[in-house]
Amino acid sequence: MITTLLGKKLGMTQVYDAQNVLVPVTVVEAGPCPVVQVKTTETDGYNAVQLGFNQQKDKNATKGESAHAKKAGLEHTPRVLSEVRLEKAPELKVGDVVKVEAVFKEGQTIDVIGITKGKGFQGVMKRCHAQGGPAAHGSMFHRRIGSIGMRQTPGRSWKNQSMPGHMGQEQRTIQNLKVVKILADKNLILIKGAIPGANGDDVIVRTAIKGQPRVVHHPVAHAEKAGADKKPAAPAAKPAAAPAAAKK
Repeated sequence: MITTLLGKKLGMTQVYDAQNVLVPVTVVEAGPCPVVQVKTTETDGYNAVQLGFNQQKDKNATKGESAHAKKAGLEHTPRVLSEVRLEKAPELKVGDVVKVEAVFKEGQTIDVIGITKGKGFQGVMKRCHAQGGPAAHGSMFHRRIGSIGMRQTPGRSWKNQSMPGHMGQEQRTIQNLKVVKILADKNLILIKGAIPGANGDDVIVRTAIKGQPRVVHHPVAHAEKAGADKKPAAPAAKPAAAPAAAKK
């Protein structure tokens, strides 16, 4: 059973839940995702399905992408392709379409994977939350990084030293978000809270890994129950007494 869909972040809004509480939600267009390729342990060494999302113009697609889509019976080439690993052999076939109502339901917890907004080249005060220097005019040290090492010992800068550099544009996963509402006719899913990325960015929505109820097994209780079901064994026969040695 597949538990992952490809989607696109549309923006944020707010809706009222069943308790008449105003909830901030992120609107995500999840699916429909056609199955472009199916992989199994016999043919590829692992079980997975390749999903497509959205469409791109034929003039923008390469010949390899167009042929790959036509082999799956698709009229247009998907703009996004992503592979979803499965534990068991996939039941889906090439050409099947996975929709949001078949994967998610209202009230469950999900994880959303996306690319954060790019901030460009930033200094240490914004990128690493450095304190900075005095704000007075005469200090001449306002938003600089300051010392990053020592003299002869160790004679170098330590690894992972906070430095200015590129900020953002990194993959991040927000876990255990709640599905507030699903609009199946519009392929929309309303997720409580914020998710990574700007409006229009592609995201991956999957069933939460850590937020699911855990099934606890009690081996002691099972052992006692199994022992109670078994019939008591018959008592073992006593060994015969050895004959007494004859006295001289």
